Amino acid sequence: MRTVRQEANIARERLVQGLALAVLLLMGLYCVAGPSGLLAWGENQHLLEERRAKLVDLQAERDRLKNRVALLNPQNMDPDLAGELVRSHLNVARPDEMVMQLP
Repeated sequence: MRTVRQEANIARERLVQGLALAVLLLMGLYCVAGPSGLLAWGENQHLLEERRAKLVDLQAERDRLKNRVALLNPQNMDPDLAGELVRSHLNVARPDEMVMQLP
């Protein structure tokens, strides 16, 4: 014959076990679908690859601009670049050049 006390202990144990199971399930769900879980891992890898590709493009652009700045050095200026800049910014041309306007 069971006593009321034993039934209360059994109910309490089941409640504690149920809560522990719920906490473990929530932790498992967080590990799979959380912001740093397994599902987010693939998305983060994809974003990392995109950003690395963009970084390579930006480094190439930076190197191109560095070269252009080096060519604009006042002690050793590149005459072709200087002529290109004068023509593009001041709208000037040499007398032997012909300007053709495109429609």
